[in-house]
Amino acid sequence: MEKNQIIRIKSITEGHRLGNLPKPKHPLISIVESGTIEGQADISIIMDFYMISLKTDCNNLQYGQQTYDFDEGKMAFIAPNQVLTGRTHAEDHNPKGWIMFIHPDFLWNTPLAKKIKQYEFFGYATNEALFVSDKEKNIINEIVKNIENEFDSNIDKFSQDIIISHLETLLNYAERFYQRQFITRKITNNKLLNRLEEVLSDYFNDDDLLSKGLPTVQYIADHLNISPKYLGSMLKQFTGLSTQHHIHEKLIAKAKEKLSTTELSVSEIAYGLGFEHPQSFSKLFKSKTNQSPLEFRQAFN
Repeated sequence: MEKNQIIRIKSITEGHRLGNLPKPKHPLISIVESGTIEGQADISIIMDFYMISLKTDCNNLQYGQQTYDFDEGKMAFIAPNQVLTGRTHAEDHNPKGWIMFIHPDFLWNTPLAKKIKQYEFFGYATNEALFVSDKEKNIINEIVKNIENEFDSNIDKFSQDIIISHLETLLNYAERFYQRQFITRKITNNKLLNRLEEVLSDYFNDDDLLSKGLPTVQYIADHLNISPKYLGSMLKQFTGLSTQHHIHEKLIAKAKEKLSTTELSVSEIAYGLGFEHPQSFSKLFKSKTNQSPLEFRQAFN
């Protein structure tokens, strides 16, 4: 196999074959022990199915630039069509835990088929894994055991509904635990909020916004070294506002400053803030302040 090759895995059976595992007991859902998978170095894979994993005995885990204070285990949630590297890291030679594969076809015609897309942690980066305490790990493992017991037994007309119910419970617990993680990492997240303010200030203080345009959520996330979805979840937890809302708030504050301290025209201010069309600036300004830029200037003066 060529180095750095990207391969697509279309079925769970193919995934088992790549990891040198026995055939799955169910074609659309499978649970395997982490230590039973043989790593494939120097390849990247794209899976057509969901993957949920819990790795235990993880010491010296890093979260961003810091060592995380939970070392009992960490969970990762991977959605279909995400690129994963197959390189085995030194600290993962004897991993413990489990990996669950769920094909979207298993969710077909169930409420979870649509709802699973609402769990934003499927879009978090690998360094934004869910770190679970021993108590939380036991809760998750019990749910997974129930799922495994169900498809290990004789499959009948009730099996899918029961497994789907367990899956939804698992995902709801994961969402709860992520909210806990945002709170327990309050110092780290407050630092991120401060960095967000710095990034936005530096951006809007740049004299070359005309060529740069307006900042995007992706731009902000890249400069904070986190994924856009994780940033959005963290901001909603602590401020109740989306990343885009924070960008707009900073933009409006800068616009008010220019309207009240300079004699630049509204068009000049709009272009200077990165807008291609002054009308778009005026529309956004009025939606946020209930005043047009000229009305604000006149009221201020």
